[in-house]
Amino acid sequence: MSTYRRRLHSLLTPSEHRLFARLDTPAKIQNFLDKLPVNFSLEGDTAMSPRRVLGARMAHCAEGAIFAAAVLAYHGKRPLLMDIRALPSDQDHIITLFRERGLWGAISKTNHAILRWRDPIYRSVRELAMTYAHEYCLPGGKKSMLSFSKPFSLARYAPRSWVIAPEDLDWLLVDLDTSPHLPVAPRHALRKRRRASRVEMLSQEVVEWPDPRKKKRNRQS
Repeated sequence: MSTYRRRLHSLLTPSEHRLFARLDTPAKIQNFLDKLPVNFSLEGDTAMSPRRVLGARMAHCAEGAIFAAAVLAYHGKRPLLMDIRALPSDQDHIITLFRERGLWGAISKTNHAILRWRDPIYRSVRELAMTYAHEYCLPGGKKSMLSFSKPFSLARYAPRSWVIAPEDLDWLLVDLDTSPHLPVAPRHALRKRRRASRVEMLSQEVVEWPDPRKKKRNRQS
C-alpha cells in the first residue's frame, strides 16, 4: 500500500491533505461523516468522489463509504468496502471495513439510528455483517437483508479514477454490486424471519437530518 499511498498523496490539494491527515483513525473518520449533512439527492442521484463530497459538504451512504476508504488509503490502510444487499423493495447499504489487531470494524454513513458504526471487535467479516441483519427491515417490519459482499478493495483502481474524479462513480458502484456476495442464511430461513415488533420499529423513525422533501409535502397538505 505504500506506493498506492504516495500516488494518492500526489493528487490532493493542501487543504485536502490537512483534512485527511487529521482523520487518522477510523473513529475520527466516522465523527467527520456524522457531521456531514445527508445527501438526499434532491437534484437527482449522485455518486460523488471524495473530492466532490468535500466540495458539496454532504454525502449519502455510498459516498460516505468511498470517502472513508480514501482516507484510510491516505494513511496506508486497505480501502475496503462491503455492499449489504436487501430486498428489491428496500435499499442496499454500503460500509467501509477496517481492521485493528486482527479484528474487524466498520465505518457507516446513514441518517437513521441503525446500520451505523461497528467497533472493531469482530473476528470475521461475516460476523460483522450479521450484526446488521436483525434491524435491517422495511417500514412494515419485514426483515430485508439478503446478502453481503466479500471485502471489495478500491486499491484495484488508480486513485485518480475515484478519489478526485469530477464525474459520478456509477461504474464503481456497478462493480461493487456485481462482485461476489454471500447469503445471510438459506432461503427457507430468510422466509421464516419474524417481523420487527412495534417498539423495534420506533427506532426506524429516529433520523439525524430531517428530509426536506417531507417538510415540503407537509406544507402542501
